[in-house]
Amino acid sequence: METSQVTRALAAATSVAASLGLPVGDAMVLQNSNKLALRLTPCDVFARVASGGEEAARFEVELAQRLAEAGCPVCPLEPRADPRVYTRDGFAVTFWTYYEPVAPDVPPAEYAEALELLHAGMRMVDVPGRRFTGRISEAQAVVTDPGRSPELAEPEREFLAGRLAGLRRTIEDRGVEEQLLHGEPHPGNLLSTKNGPLFIDLETCCRGPVEFDLAHVSEAVCAHYPNIDRGLLDECRQLVLAMVAAWRWDRGDQFPGGRRFGEELLRALHDGPPWPTLDSVKQRADG
Repeated sequence: METSQVTRALAAATSVAASLGLPVGDAMVLQNSNKLALRLTPCDVFARVASGGEEAARFEVELAQRLAEAGCPVCPLEPRADPRVYTRDGFAVTFWTYYEPVAPDVPPAEYAEALELLHAGMRMVDVPGRRFTGRISEAQAVVTDPGRSPELAEPEREFLAGRLAGLRRTIEDRGVEEQLLHGEPHPGNLLSTKNGPLFIDLETCCRGPVEFDLAHVSEAVCAHYPNIDRGLLDECRQLVLAMVAAWRWDRGDQFPGGRRFGEELLRALHDGPPWPTLDSVKQRADG
């Protein structure tokens, strides 16, 4: 979020929390991308704030409840607030349990185990969910509309559009088994807590092959996940690189350093295999 939006988002979150009887003296920004993650003190609540997106936030809250009941490693909702989406000044606010981080990073073996447990629990939860191809369509909509991506050079527009369409056909033609997925289980959506690794940001959930989720994590994590189709993982890694690149060129994108990240993603796609992981490209973009 831009600075002006952050100020309003902070005010919305603290106002809603106060109306629920949760004492707030300070709000610390934990993560700022297209959504804002906050720690509210002294009530010690983890708040997530999005500009609009009430329907997506409602889906996330309902799914989180179902997955927690199924024993999945997901961050639970804040028990002192009703489990719902609160709206204030155009923002959708949700409240979650805050956990003090116990380590800067989750070890790869624990990461893989948590993701495997999440996938197992998701196979037990019967909820409607769009296919991963819906997310590809969102990326294609950005690339094919110069009004949405005015700074994307025409040769790169054609390159990205072709890569997205081609990978979509290739993966769909495989006809592999699909299930409910997290959608974006990258390190920014995994908390290291005293209760073990816990996933957040469930509004990206979709149905697809597990390799689509694995394409968002490091190779060290993939090495501990059983029965991976390596050919499919390579295709999904390319797809994720292309999708994220498309979103970084959206004129409304608010990801910090997004344009630099988008340029690095395009460079990785042009360079070809071996396909880098998303986190390694982000590290290069960050210098």
